[in-house]
Amino acid sequence: MPELIAFLATLDADEEAAFVSALSGALPEASIRPFAGLSAAQRAEVEIAIVANPDPAEVALLPRLAWIQSLWAGVERLVRDLGARGIPIVRLVDPELARTMAEAVLAWTYYLQRDMPAYRRQQAAGLWQPLPYRPPAETTVGLLGLGALGTAAAHRLAEAGFRVAAWSRSPKPLPASLIAVETFTGADGLPRLLALSDIVVCLLPLTAQTRGLLGATQFGAMKAGAALMNFGRGPIVVTDDLLAALDAGHLSHAVLDVFDSEPLPPASPLWRHPGVTVLPHVTGPTNPRTAAAIVAHNVRTYRETGRIPDAVDIGRGY
Repeated sequence: MPELIAFLATLDADEEAAFVSALSGALPEASIRPFAGLSAAQRAEVEIAIVANPDPAEVALLPRLAWIQSLWAGVERLVRDLGARGIPIVRLVDPELARTMAEAVLAWTYYLQRDMPAYRRQQAAGLWQPLPYRPPAETTVGLLGLGALGTAAAHRLAEAGFRVAAWSRSPKPLPASLIAVETFTGADGLPRLLALSDIVVCLLPLTAQTRGLLGATQFGAMKAGAALMNFGRGPIVVTDDLLAALDAGHLSHAVLDVFDSEPLPPASPLWRHPGVTVLPHVTGPTNPRTAAAIVAHNVRTYRETGRIPDAVDIGRGY
């Protein structure tokens, strides 16, 4: 009998089918079964669960669970809901996800660098007025976060000719190809990074330390006219403080892909604010094919060696 692996997700039917199909193709020696299709006896056999925003109550019904493989890079909800149970949680580390996120960072950096929000306002006003061109070499992009996503974004931005700086909580080694990237660390380094950046890009995970990290003090430390991109997690940014900085004209624009509550509620002022571009959490989608290949490798390695893949540090939250 093939090994049963439970698939637990809060996805629409088409997304769930795409992931189950990709995972089954990558792991033909196993049986990938949605949780709802497992009997109580089958649930008692499951050692590995592959998850995407699972219901914690369903996870609790898998008594022999040895480890959990997430299909997302972000795991803060899993840590919050399941961390106390002590089951190792393995986040997805996928080069394709890093490539896709770096692509989005570059695309929206161009959007801001080439004054697209201003041209959109001019179009609405029927105004024909070219704006001065600012080349990439005169534009500093400050990255918050130097994990796999931040490092990939730094490469794409540097290749495009932007000046790149980066901040992380603790020192992170960079490859020789990024020697020109100026790095900052710790509480003292954050305001220094913010002060020199024309565009600040948040790629941080949500932890106890990063929740509310970007608020009135931090926005005040940014350059007048600077812009913000938040592609990390919504609660890292204090929304009311961001709106105040935009209304005061201190910040020029914000591109937001993540929010405190998702989908973004219809009553949110972010929808209608002229200084905000709202995206529906699309900058770093998981690719079912490449994710399935990585999950299959992790499962086979576990079966061959008994070693659980590198898991999330529950204390740090990532």
